[in-house]
Amino acid sequence: MGGLAAAADLARQGRSVTVLERASGPGGKLRSVDVDGQAIDAGPTVFTMHEVFAELFRDCGQRFEDHLQLERAGILARHAWRSGGVLDLHADVQRSAAAIREFAGEREAQGYLELCQRSARVYATLRDSFMMVARPSPAQLVGRLGARGLAAMWSTPPWQSLWQALGAHFRDPRLRQLFGRYATYVGSSPLAAPATLMLIAHVEQSGVWLVRGGMREVARALENLGRSQGVVYRYDAPVQRILTRNGRASGVELQSGEILDADAVVFNGDANALASGALGDNVRVATGVIAPQQRGLSAVTWCLHARTSGFELQHHNVFFAADYPREFSAIFADRRITAEPTVYLCAQDRSDSKEVTADPQGRERMLLLVNAPADGDRGGVDDASLATLEQRVFELLQACDLQIDYRPGDGVVTRPQDFERLFPCTGGALYGRANHGAFASFEKPASQTPIAGLYLAGGSAHPGPGIPMATLSGRLAAARLAADAS
Repeated sequence: MGGLAAAADLARQGRSVTVLERASGPGGKLRSVDVDGQAIDAGPTVFTMHEVFAELFRDCGQRFEDHLQLERAGILARHAWRSGGVLDLHADVQRSAAAIREFAGEREAQGYLELCQRSARVYATLRDSFMMVARPSPAQLVGRLGARGLAAMWSTPPWQSLWQALGAHFRDPRLRQLFGRYATYVGSSPLAAPATLMLIAHVEQSGVWLVRGGMREVARALENLGRSQGVVYRYDAPVQRILTRNGRASGVELQSGEILDADAVVFNGDANALASGALGDNVRVATGVIAPQQRGLSAVTWCLHARTSGFELQHHNVFFAADYPREFSAIFADRRITAEPTVYLCAQDRSDSKEVTADPQGRERMLLLVNAPADGDRGGVDDASLATLEQRVFELLQACDLQIDYRPGDGVVTRPQDFERLFPCTGGALYGRANHGAFASFEKPASQTPIAGLYLAGGSAHPGPGIPMATLSGRLAAARLAADAS
């Protein structure tokens, strides 16, 4: 998404832009897989911050709504617990508060309303002072915020963890789990991620959108936008090396041996691929190495086309086991998947506006995801461990009254080692560096590198992972390139 956005921005400025992609189509992690002839979204499934895309298309003289069919979700997600209880979060804050009141009592409902106000303040404070800034630093952030902004930040200090902050709002451990899960949106543990990540609660309340045709249509829309501006796309074209001349990026060499000269290069792969020398020793200095223990989450996913019964699914569903802290200590401290992991399930044929669209056999398309350590370059999840994990996953779903007609070998399973093959030099990490600690947000590399003419975009660069953030990273890279060239 970062590369696609950067390409459109640069082309509309009159520059000659070629996009080189090792896969057979656009999107990167925003990909789909085929199961029984059905395309199933196998990457990001939550689409938020609509305005980021609307602004990109508007700057290119077009309307985002003319390229995609979107439906705003009334129910953000349905949550269930092995220990009991089902809770829906709604796009309407008061409806969510009423649902929480019925689920856990008046005090928890008030805690939720206070969290909404607090997350809105955090978002308003950081949007322009951090997310939209090309190279943020603590000192620069302080200067931009001023006295009023600093007072707002002080109410949610970054040295407090998200898990600690949520304890001030909720006594019910289930609600702490629910909102603590926002840390996983950036590949992190709620026990170590800064409290400022509660801004994700505000982002979701501002709109979660379902995309007609699947999430891959977002990538196709950005590809079409680029084509309209003159961008040339070349797929199945893996890059072997980034070339430099006199200390400046001067083009690329493809694995085929073809060389393309360029005045500048925007690299949209994981930044660690540069630091590890995968694109040539000459560009190692572009960014620092991310050590294995600094990596964000990987995952084990199942893309299924199967019948379901029992539990009434929404588009987005989360099934929680009992001990959420143990899940993350297992991943980040012990480098293993906990015995009772939380399961995210995206039921891709379901929406608020229609009944489930199943095939004649009653099957529907689903993505199931379990968090995992990013050790895909160190073995990952072996077959025996996968079999045990599958058993535990489907036992949890059954404990929550969901039955899926699944047999081992059905569908497409992707493990950390598979993500490592798809996205080299990551260990299977899907979000770049974990956002752990007060200053972690400043440790992601900026769009401008120490090598002249070489720029970074994508989820491993500032402002971070997620579809809108990666898109913003591309726009920041394009703006920095244009400023350097002027």
